[in-house]
Amino acid sequence: MTVRIETAMVLAAGLGKRMRPLTDNMPKPMVPVCGKPLIDYALDRFAGEGVGSAIVNVHYFAEQIEAHLAARTEPSITISDERGELLETGGALLKVRENLADGPFFCTNTDAILLDESTGACAQLRDQWQDERMDALLLLCPRNRATGYDARGDFVMDPSGRLGWPQKQYDAGQGNLYVFTGLQIIHPRLLEEEPLRRVSTKDFWEKAVEKGRLHGVIYDGWWMHVGDPDGLAEAEALLEKSEGHALI
Repeated sequence: MTVRIETAMVLAAGLGKRMRPLTDNMPKPMVPVCGKPLIDYALDRFAGEGVGSAIVNVHYFAEQIEAHLAARTEPSITISDERGELLETGGALLKVRENLADGPFFCTNTDAILLDESTGACAQLRDQWQDERMDALLLLCPRNRATGYDARGDFVMDPSGRLGWPQKQYDAGQGNLYVFTGLQIIHPRLLEEEPLRRVSTKDFWEKAVEKGRLHGVIYDGWWMHVGDPDGLAEAEALLEKSEGHALI
């Protein structure tokens, strides 16, 4: 039975240092790609998938993001203010856990755009969610379906879909390496008994890996990493070629 997910967390508080000089006077989520701010690619996709509410954390040029989102009704927006302290990706989740759904929720960063080829990215994740087996389900892509990215990959996957760290499970060059797209489903139980602190989501993934409860889905579209000006140029070129059919 396909789970219904109505809540999303959008991580929008980063400093965007690698995107300078574009981020000298604006936050990275507001950088336009083909005329549309990065954050709107994420929120428009969630709205299209029936997500009713989204929490957006803010820090750098926070007022610009708040002003931009003030009129949005789909999804409805709750701001998590991190002006006083930047909590990183995991800490951002801990700060808002009381506002998250009791069940699984979507989570995404805003420095990437996904270009679907068949089923939408959120639906691909939602259709594969298995509550009894998973604490987090990550959308991954093969290295050859990514732009704006020059690293070797983030995860290895076994035949059952469980994820692991390449350096711990594989010798160099052995097995397929997959790139994390930034979009995932997380269950709140992964955050239980965790004190509020500045921490990366990777620390929570590590707990799930140890229990065999971190899983992945291979995305069948294109992932465009918009982390620096070169990545932005590559994304705009691909979007223009594809007539802009991208939502996140």
